[in-house]
Amino acid sequence: MAWSESVDTVLSNKEGLVAFRTFLKSEFSEENVEFWLACEDFKKTKSSTEIALKAQKIYSDFIQADAPKEINIDFHTKNDISQNISEPTLSCFDAAQSSIYCLMAKDSFPRFLRSEVYKELVKKHQDRNQKRWLPFL
Repeated sequence: MAWSESVDTVLSNKEGLVAFRTFLKSEFSEENVEFWLACEDFKKTKSSTEIALKAQKIYSDFIQADAPKEINIDFHTKNDISQNISEPTLSCFDAAQSSIYCLMAKDSFPRFLRSEVYKELVKKHQDRNQKRWLPFL
């Protein structure tokens, strides 16, 4: 399965992403993938008004102290974002996003590959592929 190759493969595949989110939810760390996805969406924003609105939403949801989905990032990264949130740029969350990506890739992803959620995903695809070829047997 290509999904086992990298966290990027899982994040870029709809079914893989759903399974990874389900797994992260079971580990009470779904905020990591939610933050990463919010940052990916944020980077595609064109209007300066939307940039400011989305940046504030990401900040209040994930970065500020006691945020409802607060992510675990180092003090310096959090402080840099806090100091610059009043004039956000499309790259203002890059360091935090990179940190969360590394956390998912090194910590969550290997556990995901050993999880029942992943095994079910692989089995579902194997069954689907097998059924696809059965009429020709």
